[in-house]
Amino acid sequence: MFLGGALTLLMIVALGHELFNAGLAGLSRTIPSNPLFYLAFASYYLAPPTFDYLIFRRLWGIPLAGMAALHKKRIANEVLLGYSGEAYFYAWARQRTQMVAAPFGAVKDVMIQSAIAGNTFTLALILLVAPFAATIHQEEVNPTTIAISAAVMIAMCVPFLLFSRRVFSLSKTQLWWVYGMHMTRLSVVTLSVAFAWHFAIPGVSMGTWIFLAAVRMLTSRLPFVPNKELMFASIAIVLIGSGEAVTELLALVAGLTLLAHIVLIAGFSLHGLWRRLA
Repeated sequence: MFLGGALTLLMIVALGHELFNAGLAGLSRTIPSNPLFYLAFASYYLAPPTFDYLIFRRLWGIPLAGMAALHKKRIANEVLLGYSGEAYFYAWARQRTQMVAAPFGAVKDVMIQSAIAGNTFTLALILLVAPFAATIHQEEVNPTTIAISAAVMIAMCVPFLLFSRRVFSLSKTQLWWVYGMHMTRLSVVTLSVAFAWHFAIPGVSMGTWIFLAAVRMLTSRLPFVPNKELMFASIAIVLIGSGEAVTELLALVAGLTLLAHIVLIAGFSLHGLWRRLA
């Protein structure tokens, strides 16, 4: 109870700090008028907690109310520390032993599968981006850096595969299903942000935006790329002639994401307070 309350308070403080220091800058840009942009953004924003809900719905049979805890899990991971959201969700599940007696194993397995799926998806994106490596400035990233990053990501997955019987608590069928759900989630998120960009700036082809969305996810996950933003901007400049439009879109999406975090945390906090006072 104290862990969940403390993480919720930290999320509110961190979100307020980001909103008043940088988050509103993205919203000050030109707001797209195409309603399809907001539908695509909604898909991009809601996909992670929705797929988590589908996973734990099958594993535990959690009620729809569990979506609130999964949204808090996602927000904690993004605005606090990586995997702090898993700590919050574990605390939430521990308070509901009638739903699941030993939640640690499933939370751990889903977290590891998410990391493995993320690395697998990134390796696939490397193959997609490799033919365009010549467009990337050598001082920002080079083929050797990408190769080392890919090798490290593969090495990080190998121990979990070799010692899977000791590491994982779920059955093989469940693990493969969870892995497939994570891969689907990553695909939906990538395509959704590409569609959002396309609806905001329709003058650029959809294929270009999908490629840029893939590059964006790739650059965010490569462990040994020092200048991720410069790498992404350099590819954007080559493809669409100017990185400024993409930078403004990134600021807008980041600002809208932060605003959605604020609205949800405020709503969850007020709802929790109302239930305690009722």
